[in-house]
Amino acid sequence: MLPVVTAIQSFLITRARLHADRERGQATAEYALVLLGAATIALLLLAWATKSGRVGKLFDAVFDAISDKL
Repeated sequence: MLPVVTAIQSFLITRARLHADRERGQATAEYALVLLGAATIALLLLAWATKSGRVGKLFDAVFDAISDKL
């Protein structure tokens, strides 16, 4: 009876380790997708801001405000 219990325990431990490894891989993949999504949004925002000229206007306003205070 003891070898059967040992075999079952070994099987269950192996299955638990495999499941934990898959969960770790899934978390890494989800993290990579979130980073990819954030980078895409940042690039789209940068392209829009550059095309609209708002970045230049923002910098002009900041430099004007700084030069007025000096």
